[in-house]
Order: sequence, then structure tokens, then C-alpha cells
Amino acid sequence: MKRTFLLLTLILCFKISLGQQQASIHGQIKNEAGAIPGATVQIPSSQTGDVADAQGRFSLPNLDPGDYKLEFRSIGYKPVVKTVNVAAGQSLELNITLEENSLGLDEVVVTGTMKPTFVKSSPVKVSVVTSEYFNTFTPAAASSVVEGIKLVNGVQEVVACGVCFTNSISINGLPGPYTAVLMDGTPIYGNLASVYGLNGIPSMIIDRFEVIKGPSSTLYGSEALAGVINIITKDPEDQPLLSVDLMGTSHLESFGNLSAAPSIGKSNGFIGLNYAYINDFDDRNSDGFGDMANLDRYSLFTKWNIHRPSNKKFTVAAKYYYEDRRNGVEEFLTDRNYQEIRGSDEIYGESIYTHRAELFGTYELPSNANLKIDYSLSQHLQDSYYGADYYEAEQGIAFANFIWDKQLNDHSILAGITSRYQHYDDNTVATINSGTGKNSPDNQFIPGIFLQDEWAVSEKLSLLTGGRLDHYTSHGAIFSPRVNAKYKPGKWTTLRANFGTGFRIVNLFTEDHAFITGQRSVEIVEELKPERSLNGTLNLNHVYSIGKSQGTVDFDVYYTYFSNKIIPNYDDPNKIIYANTDGHAITKGIGINVTHDFYFPLAVNVGFNVQEATQTEPNDEGTLETTSIEFAPEWSGVITANYTWAQPKINIAYTLRLTGTMALPAVYDVGSDGEPLSEPRSTTSEPYMFHNIQFSKEISKAWSVYGGVQNLFDYVQPISPLTGFNDPNTPTGFSPYFDTAYAYAPIHGREFYLGVKWNLSKAR
Repeated sequence: MKRTFLLLTLILCFKISLGQQQASIHGQIKNEAGAIPGATVQIPSSQTGDVADAQGRFSLPNLDPGDYKLEFRSIGYKPVVKTVNVAAGQSLELNITLEENSLGLDEVVVTGTMKPTFVKSSPVKVSVVTSEYFNTFTPAAASSVVEGIKLVNGVQEVVACGVCFTNSISINGLPGPYTAVLMDGTPIYGNLASVYGLNGIPSMIIDRFEVIKGPSSTLYGSEALAGVINIITKDPEDQPLLSVDLMGTSHLESFGNLSAAPSIGKSNGFIGLNYAYINDFDDRNSDGFGDMANLDRYSLFTKWNIHRPSNKKFTVAAKYYYEDRRNGVEEFLTDRNYQEIRGSDEIYGESIYTHRAELFGTYELPSNANLKIDYSLSQHLQDSYYGADYYEAEQGIAFANFIWDKQLNDHSILAGITSRYQHYDDNTVATINSGTGKNSPDNQFIPGIFLQDEWAVSEKLSLLTGGRLDHYTSHGAIFSPRVNAKYKPGKWTTLRANFGTGFRIVNLFTEDHAFITGQRSVEIVEELKPERSLNGTLNLNHVYSIGKSQGTVDFDVYYTYFSNKIIPNYDDPNKIIYANTDGHAITKGIGINVTHDFYFPLAVNVGFNVQEATQTEPNDEGTLETTSIEFAPEWSGVITANYTWAQPKINIAYTLRLTGTMALPAVYDVGSDGEPLSEPRSTTSEPYMFHNIQFSKEISKAWSVYGGVQNLFDYVQPISPLTGFNDPNTPTGFSPYFDTAYAYAPIHGREFYLGVKWNLSKAR
């Protein structure tokens, strides 16, 4: 008995002795590049913690044995939570690697400087929307660049026609043709294509798109007056071997993406087919016309990375796009009657056939110097009827950019020679020679040179200066300089300033879709000169940390002054008069965007933009009169939120778009006697909201499903976008007062959709 008692006593004393021995945890916190000084480690259940030293080392001494949950954090990185067990007397070593936070600071962009750089390092403010981001909030199979771009604060879709629903992209309140749209850095979307061609860029081929707000003619020439949207296509090497994405909607629409990513030897490629089918007639507002355009659309895309022994880059991409778009009265659409009666002067409808082919890519020269050629070719054909009016047009663009890139100490030099040939022809007065009265297609060869210097003045300050000189046969030499500055007063705060110029050569069809739709006659009272602009923007970006979450605040101020601006005059209900303004136009505004990633799997983005877009003209009395530019919202906002439910692998994504009041054109409804009313409709719109919600569920590594509701609360424009459709003296749509230009908000109601995705990964 004594022996047993003595043994138990010894065991108890040994356990007490072990319990009195303290444990410790130490190690290093780092990222892929090395140590992260100032990173923190904390035990949430107590006040115990430490801050990493210059080598990223930390230490947590004098711990009782047991289990501990540790939180590792640093601004700009995703927090890491790790549970460990330490025994008595143990000294546990941990090496923790933090991943960059998804705030977008380390996205690679090329648009601002024509060469790859990180968002946080670029002297030019560039907004980036990745394919993963916009597929989270929009239905992938049905989305195009037009849908994705609406997720960017200060960027709007503008609908130009209330029958065929042509749309364009507006930046900071300026019309769509003021924005240069590039594909992999090359300009292939001329003015004609900006009306219909952008809908043929499916999300299937997009890796990301980059947006610069403000004139960028120094690098990208004409059409970059409001800004630049650069669509970066997917890298074939990173795509699944096979992919299918099919979707249907409650409006009997069908969309699909089919793709493959084969390899031939050491070269790899991507081949994709996108289709859209809409063939349903709804007339909710009872104006006799369909509330959405019917269409058959096919887009075939391929891109190849060609292997070279030198490992120099050589990419070739091509896209073919076909669309059969139509809308009108029900008789025009029923049983595809439009195919036989398009152009009828009794049954109104609009029918647009679009064929578009593109070829583009990059070839790096086999030399020690950094020399490359970016090239593109495009051909756009349009065969269309707007009622009984036939509009036929073609535009071809051939472009080559020869670029030299050189690092000289603290200076990064970029120089280039550009050659652009563009051909435009149509059957309207826009291409009639005023002297001979004969058709005169617009053929232009536009040579240009540009030079850019990015100077790292110090660790905190960098300057980007540049200039471009283009020569136009009709207008002579046009010079466009710019200056950008980036200053970092702290690690997580960046100030950017941009000052530059822009210019644009016009195309009437895309200035205003009413040029060809409706029944107004067109007058061009003078030879139209290039529009010019002066612009200044200021940007403040700050990364912050609150508790266990992080975010960024982005603040923009912009001001643009336009001269030679072309503004259509609608004062006469029977005419549209085009001329360069004798006055000027100004756009100015403030934008703020907050992105916040919570510690739990919720990410929120809130953007709000307030702007004023005005034109100042002499009135009949000879005094200057200032009015608002049409279809430029006085304020707008976009809010997105997505929550990832990890265990069932479900993502819930919500989008809210806010559109404030905007100036509208003066249009006149027709009375019971067939004459226009004495007063136009309201020339100011009402604000509205547009809600979307999407759910996605990962079933397996190969299969996933998604579904949702667009226009959740069923908002539609409270009045028809058409006027003169009820003229009792003419067939519907053929009144001399018929007009389609009053479309400012959706008239397409609530829509449910459901889709399924399947991916077959490549063998590794």
C-alpha cells in the first residue's frame, strides 16, 4: 500500500513539474518575395501578440501548453488563421506565407503605359475588372464587355435607339464614340463598330479589361477622348481543355459558350464559340413595338501562342462575328416575316445584319533590344433597314504599332511609330462630296509617332511625360501631349495627377443614332473639324485596415474642356442639324469608390459619381447659354456584394446600379389630329435603380450551376422611348414625327435565368 502511494505521489509531482514548464512559438512571416516587416500575430482569446521585425521574425514566449488559434495579419494581405498545439517545454517554429489581398493592387495592367506594370506601380490610374469578378455578378454565358463594364464606377451603357436598342459605352458622361476600345492593346473598334460590334465581345474570351478615364490620345490616338477600354483576351495556356457554358432565361432567350484549348507541339491555342438566340415579342408599354431586340448572334474566336526557339512572344488571334438583329411591330417579327418584308413602307421594323472579322496579335522581333509589333486588321459590314430607309456601311481598319522599350537608369523610355489606314463608306449624305454630289468614301492613312518617358525621380515620386504627333490628310498634323505624376507619401497611400489632351475625328452615324433612325432629315452646315479636349484628373488611393478586415478608398476629381465639339441640334422637329459648336463644352465631376474585404468571406464594393456635363452656345440673341449634355447622369452609383459560403461551395452576389437625373432630347408626342403637341416631353429623366442577384454552386471540380434574377424589382422606363408611333394619319412607325431617341432606362422587365458550366481540365 505504501509503495502504491509513493508511486502515485511521484507521478503527480512529475505532472506538476511538466505543467510548470512553459512553451513558446516563434517563426517568420513572409510573402513570395521575402519577409513582411510589421506583420502582426495575435492570439484572439488573450491580449498576447507580437509585431514582426525587419526580417519578419516574431516570438510568443511563456505560453502554457495547449491549443492556440493564431491570427497573422498585414495590410495588403489576406489574414491567415492557424491552430497549433504546443507541449510543455516545446519551442514551436512556424513559417507563415501571406497571400496578396484581392483588393486589386497587384493586378498587372498594360493600358496606362503600353507595358506591363502593377496597378499600385502605374503612374496612370487604371481600373481593372477581371473575368472572375464580372462572372461573379453577371451571367457568364450572356455577358459581353458591355455588361461587365457597367460594374465600373462612372461608366454607363447608353442606349441610342428605342427600337433596335443599339448601345455604347459612356465614360464620365461622354457619348460612346468618345471612348477608344482596344483588343490586346490594338485599336480595331472604329466608330461604326462601337454601335453594334461591342456586343459581340463575349465574356468567354475576356481575361480582364482595363479602363482609363480621361483623354489618352497620346498613346492611342483618335477616339480616346473620354478614355480607353482595353480588353485583354485569355491566355490559351491557362484555359481548360474543354469548356461548356449554357444558359436560358424566362424570356425564352438562350446563350452559350463552347471552347477548347488544344496544343500543337509547343504551341497552344484557344478556340471558342459564343451564341445568343432571342426570338420573343413582348410589348409591356403598349406602344406597338417589342420591348427588346430579337437576334441571332454568333461569335467565333481563336488565339494561339506560337512557340519560337528564342522564347520571343508571337500571338495570333482572330474573331468572326455575325448578328441578325431586328425589332419592330409584331407583324414584322412573327414567323420571321422580317426576312421577306425588311424595308417595307407599311409594316415598320428595323433589321440589321452585321458581319465583322478581326485579326490581331503581337510579334517580338528577334533582337537583343526590346522591339515588338502590335498589329490588327478588321472589316465591319452593316446591311440594315430602319423602316423603309436603307443604311449600308462598311469600315475597314489596318493598324501596326512598332514599339521600342528601353530602360536607361531611372528612365523607362517607350517610343513608337504607328500606321493606321481606315476606310469608311455608306449610302448617306455623310459620304457625299459636297462639290460633285457623288459618293466619296472616306479613305485615310494616318501615320504617327509617339515618345514616352517614365522617370523614377525618387522612391516616392515618379513622372510620366509623353507626346504624340499624328498626321491627317484633311486636318494636317495634330499634337497631343500628356503629363502624369505619382507620389507615395506612405506605403499605402498614392496620389496621382494627370494632365493631357485628346482629339477625335467624327462619324455621323455614331454621333447620334437618330442620324438614320426616325424620320428627321439631316443637315450638315459646315465641314466638321476634329474635336479637341484639355483634361485634368486627380486621384487619391489609400489602403486601410479596420480590425480584422481591409479595404481601399479611391477618390477621383476630373475636369475636361472641349472645343470644336459637335452637338446635334433637335430644335426643329423635322431636322437634325450638325455643326461644330461656336462655344465650348465642359465635363467635371467627383468619384469615390470603396472596396472592403471582411475577415469573413464577404466582399463589398461601393462606388458613387457626381458630375456636370454642359455645353455653352450662343443663342438667338447672341448671348451665351449653358445647357446640360443629353444622357449624362448628374449622379450614378454601383454597389456590389458577394458572400462565399465555403462548406456547400455557394456564392451569393448582389449588384445595385443607381442612375440619377439626366438631360433628355426634346421630343414631341403626337395628338389625336396627327400634329405634334406644342410642348415636348420632359427633358429631364427621373432617377432609377436596377437590382441583380446571382447564385452559383460548385458541384464538383468539373460541374457548377448558376442562376439569378436581373432587374429584381421589375423597374421599366415609365414612358415609351418612342414618339409619333400613334399618328392616326400614317401606318405605325412611318409618321414624319416618329422618333426613337427617348430611351434612358430599361424597358426590359424582370428576368430569371439558369445556367450550367462544365470544364475538363488539362492533364498535368
